Amino acid sequence: MPITEKFMKKIAEDAGVSIDELTTSGLLAFLREKRRKIMFEIIEILDRYDITSPKELERKINDGTIAEHPTWEDVILLENLESAIVLIDEDIKAIQKSS
Repeated sequence: MPITEKFMKKIAEDAGVSIDELTTSGLLAFLREKRRKIMFEIIEILDRYDITSPKELERKINDGTIAEHPTWEDVILLENLESAIVLIDEDIKAIQKSS
C-alpha cells in the first residue's frame, strides 16, 4: 500500500512534528538501521577469521595463515561493505547539514 500525502500529514500531526521533520527523521532512522546491519555483517566476517580489519585478513592470506579460497571473496565483501558505510555516513551528514 503506497503511503499517501494525507497519511503522512496524519502521522506528522499525531507525532506533533512537521512533514519535513518526519521525513528527515525517517530517512535518518532508515540509514542508521542500514548502517547497523552492515556493521553487524562486517563484525561477523571479522569474527569468523579472528581479525580486526580487512587488511589483516589480506595479510593472513598472503602469509599463508589462511587459505586463499574462499577468503578472498570475504576480503572483497568487506571492502564493499566498508564502502557502503562511507556512502551511508555521507548521506547522514548531508541530511543533518540540510536540516
